[in-house]
Amino acid sequence: VAHIHGEDVFGIVGENFTFPVKIDQKITEILWTKIDKVAEWEGQNQPMYFTSLRNRGLLHKENGSLTIFNLESDDAGMYKLDYIDSVKKNEVLTFKLVVLDPPSEPKISCNISDDDLVLKCTSEFQKPLNYTWKFSSIPVTYQTQEVVIPKKNVNASEKATCFIKFSQTEKSVEISLAQCFP
Repeated sequence: VAHIHGEDVFGIVGENFTFPVKIDQKITEILWTKIDKVAEWEGQNQPMYFTSLRNRGLLHKENGSLTIFNLESDDAGMYKLDYIDSVKKNEVLTFKLVVLDPPSEPKISCNISDDDLVLKCTSEFQKPLNYTWKFSSIPVTYQTQEVVIPKKNVNASEKATCFIKFSQTEKSVEISLAQCFP
C-alpha cells in the first residue's frame, strides 16, 4: 500500500521553486506528474522532462525533489511524486503548489504621538510576510511590522529601511526620519 502524504506549498511568480521532499532511502525510479507526466527518471538514464518543464525543470536524483525554474502562475496545481526506493518499496507524495504574485513594493508610514515615533511598513500580499527594520545609526534590527521609538531618541538625519521577505523574494524601502517631523 502506497503512503499518501499531502502538503500545501507556496512559491512566487519568477522564483525558482523546489518541492520540499524528504526521502531517506536510495531512490531507483522517480515519476512526477501534474495530471500528465512532468518529469521521469529510471535508474541509469538521464531524467526526462515533459510539458512546460521541458526547459525549466531539474530533478534531483538523490532525494527525488523537483525544482521548477522561473515559476509561472500556470505551474500551480496538484503534483504527485511516485518513487521506488532501493528496497523496491513504492511511495507516493502529493503536493498542492500555490503560486502567488510577488508582494507589492513596501511602503513606510510614520506617526508621531506625544512621546513616540511609530513607523509602520505595509505591503499587499496574500500570506504573512517577514519584516525587518534596519536603521542607519542604531545597531538593533527589529523583526516586526511596526517599530516604536521614543521621540527623544530620534535623530532626524537617521534613515530607516524596511525589508519584506517571503520565500526567496525580498523587497525594501527606505525613509529619512526627517520626513516624519512637520
